[in-house]
Amino acid sequence: MTAAIEGTPDAPVVFSTEPTDCGHLIGIMTLNMPKSLNALSVEMCQLLSQQLEQWEGDEQIVALLLKGAGDKAFCAGGDIRRLYDSMSATAPMPNPYATDFFGHEYSLYRKMHFYPKPLILWGDGIIMGGGMGLMAGCSHRLVTERTRFAMPEITIGLFPDASGSWFLQRMPAKTGLFLGLTGAMCNGSDALLTSLAEYAVASNDYDAIMQRLTQSDWQAAADADNKESNNSAHSIVSRALAAQPVSELPASKLAQHWRAIQQLMNSGGLGDIDALLQSDEALTQLDADFAADSWAQRAVATYRHGCPVTAALTYALYHKVTDLSLEQVLYLETNVAVHCAANPDFKEGIRALLIDKDRDPHWSRTLADCLSTEGQNYIQQHFTNPYAKGEHPLDDWLSDAALGNQAVR
Repeated sequence: MTAAIEGTPDAPVVFSTEPTDCGHLIGIMTLNMPKSLNALSVEMCQLLSQQLEQWEGDEQIVALLLKGAGDKAFCAGGDIRRLYDSMSATAPMPNPYATDFFGHEYSLYRKMHFYPKPLILWGDGIIMGGGMGLMAGCSHRLVTERTRFAMPEITIGLFPDASGSWFLQRMPAKTGLFLGLTGAMCNGSDALLTSLAEYAVASNDYDAIMQRLTQSDWQAAADADNKESNNSAHSIVSRALAAQPVSELPASKLAQHWRAIQQLMNSGGLGDIDALLQSDEALTQLDADFAADSWAQRAVATYRHGCPVTAALTYALYHKVTDLSLEQVLYLETNVAVHCAANPDFKEGIRALLIDKDRDPHWSRTLADCLSTEGQNYIQQHFTNPYAKGEHPLDDWLSDAALGNQAVR
């Protein structure tokens, strides 16, 4: 099996194609920044969007596969170091680089969600933040025994962005709210449970899966009318992936503790949830097995050390987006992200984690501050559009011609 490579092999994203037995091509997109765990940059988002557009119009390309270089991570988030450098005291509001960063990232997710051809994710290794946005945008997601995913923005004073507000809302039993508040690290079984993945395979199955894909009868897809057809490209990918033997994955912690998590997240408002998460005794009374599990203890410790403004934003967004479309959610996330780039906690979180690496962030507010009248006004200000009329980078997404509207007409 020979892959044709487009562009330079040291580019931040490498594009290649694999020929199928019947004369078509499968496009391969490889995030190629293994030293940074394939963290997304503006350039990488632009390259991916451009290639998706090019391959969408290429009739030879029948399906696309997205993976990460190296054996540690698919994508461990966004490259926020340059974003930190742009957050100076004299930076204008809205921050031009933050607009560029989040605008290109969120535009890529939208393109993926509405992409007409199958997008296959090889979800091996670490998947966090921006990588989760890529994962959510793919139509066919494979996870392995090495998959570890999380939305850990509470540790850096941001919020579960990258369409996180959209996919966390859709997880069962409010497990998504728990993951957003605690940054809990989950595994492949958890991804299957929360509809972030469809297929469990072994980490050494990649070549076998590519062989199944290249040996499939893609000619039938040319005659299929839509995605739901039994001979559509999406159905062909599903059959090929389903034919791969299911691999044994670590047990799901969310499945094990779903009842405790559900009770915890429904205990009242954010203040009530916080009271439980801050008390070892209260957690033990809620569910002794949950409280004694090292996985839950790490999640609770992350929450306790995390940013209170992030907790308040996460909770508010979770309830605000219930009836919003994907495009409306990404539009709203852009507003919140740009406000975070102008406010102190995001910069302080990056400083503590990546710049000084002291892991001792000094947050601007306590949770009690956030829950006060003044604090709630501050939280709500994050949702307002910071752009002049017509200047929002995603302005046309809410028009009558928006893709989300077209999809239901």
